[in-house]
Amino acid sequence: MVKEKQVFFCKECGYESAKWMGQCPGCRQWNTFAEEKITVKKRGNSSASSGEKPEAVSITEVTSAQESRMFTNIGELDRVLGGGIVRGSLVLVGGDPGIGKSTLLLEMCKCLVADDEKVLYVSGEESLSQIKMRGVRLGAYDEKILLLSDGDLTNAEQAIEKSSPDVVVIDSIQTMFVPELDNVPGSVTQVREVTSRLMQVAKRLNVAIFIVGHVTKEGTVAGPRTLEHMVDCVLYFEGDDNSGFRMLRAVKNRFGSTNEIGVFNMTETGLEEVSNPSRMFLTGRPVEAPGSVVISSMEGTRAVLLELQALVSDSNFNMPRRTSVGVDYNRVNLLMAVLEKRGGINLSGCDCYVSIAGGLRVNDPASDLGIICAIASSFRNRPVGDDTVIIGEVGLAGEIRGVQSILQRVKEADKLGYRRVILPKAGQLGQIPDLHAELIYVSTIQEALERI
Repeated sequence: MVKEKQVFFCKECGYESAKWMGQCPGCRQWNTFAEEKITVKKRGNSSASSGEKPEAVSITEVTSAQESRMFTNIGELDRVLGGGIVRGSLVLVGGDPGIGKSTLLLEMCKCLVADDEKVLYVSGEESLSQIKMRGVRLGAYDEKILLLSDGDLTNAEQAIEKSSPDVVVIDSIQTMFVPELDNVPGSVTQVREVTSRLMQVAKRLNVAIFIVGHVTKEGTVAGPRTLEHMVDCVLYFEGDDNSGFRMLRAVKNRFGSTNEIGVFNMTETGLEEVSNPSRMFLTGRPVEAPGSVVISSMEGTRAVLLELQALVSDSNFNMPRRTSVGVDYNRVNLLMAVLEKRGGINLSGCDCYVSIAGGLRVNDPASDLGIICAIASSFRNRPVGDDTVIIGEVGLAGEIRGVQSILQRVKEADKLGYRRVILPKAGQLGQIPDLHAELIYVSTIQEALERI
């Protein structure tokens, strides 16, 4: 039996409701509910009717197969994917319009066909001539790259079964539709059904499928939240509109770490890898400028050196202004309170601005000591040495606490030519061979301020 019912979905987050509501309880947005028809089918138990019943087995009896990966030869992309593309996986790539999602995937196709892999590129937004024009500009001009311009998922499934590709790119999931459903393409029902069928195709044919997803104004992938739960990997392509740098970040990965980032540079001929992000983020750093310090942040297994800037000035208002870019606002206020109480610096009548140069956002607690030193440097108008890197987490008592991966941070600083590293005394390192940098251990913020 087939039964139709009316439901309401939030266009921003996919929240489902039986009635219309002015404000979505999920994302707290107004006037985002849209009415859709869904079809409910009552099905019998196919396994029971056929006489086959699934049985639970011990984990020790399950045979584990070695995952098969394909290398894209794009080091930053392979790093974020956990070492390459896993066959039979479903990967969702999200990002703002024009950020470079299609460019990245087309360059991935170019590198895959160079290794004798077969690729099918399905687009519901562009014609074949438009895709070819972009492919010629990027150098993706090979007979092993198959193109299909159709939004009908049934035709795409037939093309996948007929051509037997190794990798499939769907651009984008919001333009694909299932003819059996009456909903318009991009609706919550269509997106959920299309993703479910693509997942079955990926597992059944053992083909890796990349799907491009549009994002909402909050920066998350449009559609229901179940969309991110259904796929194996969720990648976000981020970047600043005013710069050419792009960052690829994994927020979900069943086959690798979710802390890795890939850094790219957008040029006229496409995306270029940035193999040394530390040198890129430190380019253009001012010399002997008060309030400018170098900190170390761990992004997955990679240590990245960043420039942190602080500006402290007298306030003209009764309530001083506090602003932070790239670091947590509440964390900056907490560290300013510790600096006032434990460091003896009165900031109650000063405006304070803290920013990470380069557009990267840092959540690593190892940047705490760098924030305090940058604020103190700007307040006293005394620059920190250009050859100094500051690492350490700060507690409410003013103590400097140890951080993770301290040895890797020190080696990255030494590789880039820094000769002084301020470190927490907790977790003190032993003798490091071939190290040119001087290691200065501190236990309190008063001691750190005296040493710098």
